[in-house]
Amino acid sequence: MDGIGRCKDNIFVERTWRTLKYEWIFLRDYRSNEELRNLLDSFVKFFNKERIHQGLDYKTPDEVYKEGSFPSAIIKKMVA
Repeated sequence: MDGIGRCKDNIFVERTWRTLKYEWIFLRDYRSNEELRNLLDSFVKFFNKERIHQGLDYKTPDEVYKEGSFPSAIIKKMVA
């Protein structure tokens, strides 16, 4: 997402929800809200720190953000 509020930002959100549902929620069984909350926490950590993304040149989102090459990071540097 580029932080400008473009309609294309929705693509990233929809893809993330699809990944969450099909790779995490539908494949696991949880018995309480606490288990689900822990599952979601694990997913966010995995998705941002461990899972490589083809659209990010096979890097994790954290790596790209720290490099400053992601559009929202570039915008923040320009504003600061």
